[in-house]
Amino acid sequence: MEYNRITNIEDPLFKQMHQLMQDVFPPEEVLEFELWKEPLEDPGIRVFVAVHEGRVVGATEYRYYEDFNVAMTDFTIIGQAGLGIGPFLAQKRLVDLHALAGEHGKKLLGMFAEVYNPYHVDHYEFGGIKPMDPYVRREVLAHLGYKRLDFPYVHPSWNNDGEAVTGLDLCFLPMDGELNELQTDLIVKFLKRYYTVLSNKPESWNKMIENLEEKTKVGLLAL
Repeated sequence: MEYNRITNIEDPLFKQMHQLMQDVFPPEEVLEFELWKEPLEDPGIRVFVAVHEGRVVGATEYRYYEDFNVAMTDFTIIGQAGLGIGPFLAQKRLVDLHALAGEHGKKLLGMFAEVYNPYHVDHYEFGGIKPMDPYVRREVLAHLGYKRLDFPYVHPSWNNDGEAVTGLDLCFLPMDGELNELQTDLIVKFLKRYYTVLSNKPESWNKMIENLEEKTKVGLLAL
């Protein structure tokens, strides 16, 4: 299996990847094809696909914030069971992120990720691909060491229509497995930076940020 980076919307592998996203994710979670041009060309956004026998069978997008010394996993797609795509992507991604932090003379603090909470929202089928089942994904993240940040989480729809997307938890994978809380300042700065591209944010998101700013730390709980 190959781990190939995509940096151009004209890359034939990107067309396969975008179709895979449409097959797997709810419509409000998928950015339109043409709108991917700038993100793919942004050196800070890393989009990789798992290619098996010439076909895109998985993908992951993530980014490293040097000033925060944290990463964010935007998404991980497993397009087929039985190929070991999940472990392959997770291992390759972590190697890449440790190398990026090392280039800046740092040791990676950790990585954020959003994950669906199937105990609250269970109607997502994710293209009928069992490894993408919300219960499975949540348990996999727990095994990888991710922890849930202890506050009610919403995020702005990627349609930039001002709608709030609920049914998700914001999680964090600490490289120090003993870490059980995060500074709220880091969380707020990260979320503001991450969602800068969306100008039309729901009021519930703004309220969430305000509530976080009133605290100093947020606990990390088991998924």
